[in-house]
Amino acid sequence: MPQTRRLLEPDFADDLARARRGDDDAFARLVAPLRGPLHAHCYRMLGSVHDADDALQDALVRAWLGLSGYQGRGSLRAWLFTVATRTCLDLVAARGRRALPIDLGPASERAQVDDRPRDDVAWLEPYPDVVAERRESVELAFIAALQHLPGNQRAALLLFEVLGFAAAEIAAMMDTSVGSVNSAIARARRTLADKVPPIPQQPTLRRIGDDRIRQIVASYATALEHGDAAALVALLTEDVTWSMPPLPHWYSGLPAVTDFALKLPLTACGSWRHLGSAANAQPAIACYRRAGAEGPHEAWSLNVFTLREDGRIAEIVSFIDPAVFARFGLPPRLP
Repeated sequence: MPQTRRLLEPDFADDLARARRGDDDAFARLVAPLRGPLHAHCYRMLGSVHDADDALQDALVRAWLGLSGYQGRGSLRAWLFTVATRTCLDLVAARGRRALPIDLGPASERAQVDDRPRDDVAWLEPYPDVVAERRESVELAFIAALQHLPGNQRAALLLFEVLGFAAAEIAAMMDTSVGSVNSAIARARRTLADKVPPIPQQPTLRRIGDDRIRQIVASYATALEHGDAAALVALLTEDVTWSMPPLPHWYSGLPAVTDFALKLPLTACGSWRHLGSAANAQPAIACYRRAGAEGPHEAWSLNVFTLREDGRIAEIVSFIDPAVFARFGLPPRLP
């Protein structure tokens, strides 16, 4: 990534001097090119858009108040990511890790019709589809796997493999030794090797193509709206999984997923309508539900899909949280 100094010249030095004198507009101009990457970094660290918002706000306040600590010898980018990383590490220590239902226990073989939300779990949250340095770095499986790492390993891995900082830079950023950084990265890689699919979604999605992806998502929506079990099952892989945070139960394999679909979303949940979306650099669909015979369809869940090379759906994660819709610029209801 180009250094912020180069991005902002010839005004960088002038804005830096103004910001040090208390000009908040100048400070805003300095950090503007890095707001998106910083927010994405906070999300990777924390697994939550809400927490990432808090972390970024806190980090920028810290940076503003401590601007005298940046002497201009290194890149502003490195300095800001240092502040953001340390802010996130504080939050990781205070709030713990985010989870998906698969982290809580084994899959259910039959539909749990009396499933109840768990409010004692900090659930992983989906991320609005934005341009990232590496789109695979915000894929849902990668973000979920990161949550299994201690904070220092998480930070070292992301700074090295996603953001491209050298081990010596990371050691300075985390106030540790190069050896400790290299050890943290090696341990993180070993943990992620068992939890992240060997092939990320991005190459698969590129091979499938945008037109075919839109057809798959539209077919899913049509099957759900029409209560067509055969059409839905035809879209799924044999080893498909379906989870619905904050509901704790999840389903693995076509028989269990089919049983769940037949007993709940296809028959017992009322009427459905849908809007196409994207989350975590993956195809997604916003689901709106109407329980009765009349009235609008209300925001219900954001379904994020993982696809296989043949275009079938290998994983559905349905985030049942109407608050997600506002973050994605989606309406709260459909007339």
